[in-house]
Amino acid sequence: MKKLFGTMIALGVSASVLAGAAWAQAPAAAPAAETAAPAAPMTKAEKAAKSKECYAQADAQHRHGKVRKRFHKSCMKGETPADPQ
Repeated sequence: MKKLFGTMIALGVSASVLAGAAWAQAPAAAPAAETAAPAAPMTKAEKAAKSKECYAQADAQHRHGKVRKRFHKSCMKGETPADPQ
């Protein structure tokens, strides 16, 4: 009886280990849109110029505080910033 119980425990442990390894397998290939290479990172000079441009736009729209910060963040990402709220 002890031998049967020990064998069942060993089988259970090995099944758990194998199931865990199967669970941890890499996911299927992502769609082509997600696998596209990201754009090259901006240099410091490009980033500074973009930031200055975004701040100039924020000034022109009279944005201040948190609204200005949100505007600048979305502008730096290249998104079209939403209206202030």
